[in-house]
Amino acid sequence: MDNRVVENVLGTLGAVCWSIQLLPQIIINYRRHDTEGLQGSMMLLWAVAGVPLGVYNIVEEFNIALRIQPQILTILSLLTWAQCLYYGKTQKYRVMKCCVAITSLLLMLGGIEAGLIFALQAAKKRGLEWPLIVMAVLSACLLGAGVLRHYWDIYVHRTVRGISFIFVGIDAAGDLFSLVSVLFGSTINVLGIVIYGTELTLWVGIFICGGVFNLQPWVKERLEQRNGNLQDPIALHPMPSSTSVFRTVSGSQVMERRPWQSS
Repeated sequence: MDNRVVENVLGTLGAVCWSIQLLPQIIINYRRHDTEGLQGSMMLLWAVAGVPLGVYNIVEEFNIALRIQPQILTILSLLTWAQCLYYGKTQKYRVMKCCVAITSLLLMLGGIEAGLIFALQAAKKRGLEWPLIVMAVLSACLLGAGVLRHYWDIYVHRTVRGISFIFVGIDAAGDLFSLVSVLFGSTINVLGIVIYGTELTLWVGIFICGGVFNLQPWVKERLEQRNGNLQDPIALHPMPSSTSVFRTVSGSQVMERRPWQSS
């Protein structure tokens, strides 16, 4: 199969994954009416990251799917960020205020991206490469910083909470398809590999943390229950049916162990 065809197919798969990646998270947020544990700053960082990533992919003339991909990322990230505002514990925003916030940001970010595309296309024609390098580094840093916000939450709470593993898996798959698509380009774009490879590596780390802090205790508990060796009763806070080992609970729904109390 021709490399160009493979590049386009993989790029399209990456764009499709990024098109639906946040939908499981958005649905879970809606069902829970809660975004505790989900980092609103992560969503905002991703929304902003779509600007330099879109500029880089368009000016470097990546396949069409990879040019559209960052725009989808920005829109879905802003929608999820609006949910964080609406369901927030400290200060809840009204629906109208959330709509005004995301619309204003979307227009501002779109205007900035359009201006940068024209500016960097002109710079590229003049042989200037450093502006594109800045865009690549900036997008990689913003995407990575968004995911790193969850590492701090995992460190503090010793669990992966508030984030859907389905979303993580789809996003990681999108990074992987996009990364391989870049490899099949007419020339190997090192900065493109760095952009998608950085986020992919961080998502793999989230999966590992989920296995250690979420899956391992869950499996151990089930084995103890099956063998009848569970000594302490477990008090459960009310959990929605969407909660499972693949969909992490929010901070207010974490299971708590309590000592046996005699009457």
